[in-house]
Amino acid sequence: QVHMVESGGGLVQPGGFLTLSCAASGIIFRFNAMGWYRQAPGKQRELVARLSSGGFPNYEDSVKGRFAISRDSAKNTMYLQMNSLKPEDTAVYYCNRVPADDNSWGQGTQVTVSS
Repeated sequence: QVHMVESGGGLVQPGGFLTLSCAASGIIFRFNAMGWYRQAPGKQRELVARLSSGGFPNYEDSVKGRFAISRDSAKNTMYLQMNSLKPEDTAVYYCNRVPADDNSWGQGTQVTVSS
């Protein structure tokens, strides 16, 4: 079974920074593309950052240059470094494979960017 546990969210002011963590089980990173998704109130879930099985990152334009996705294969943990946060980054953030395994969504972690 694939299991994801997201953590690290919280309340931050615009321009602030935050790092999210995803503890993954049942996944071997070098064999799977992984990603961070987010869902804002009233909107569909979207993929914002992707890390290929080879470790190559890609980003949605809205976060490019501000977010950085990375992984620690030894710990089976994935990270999302978020900088220069904007109110529109407010969402519940999830990790999953890319494309997503619909049976493997975790609870997500709430990120709220507000002054």
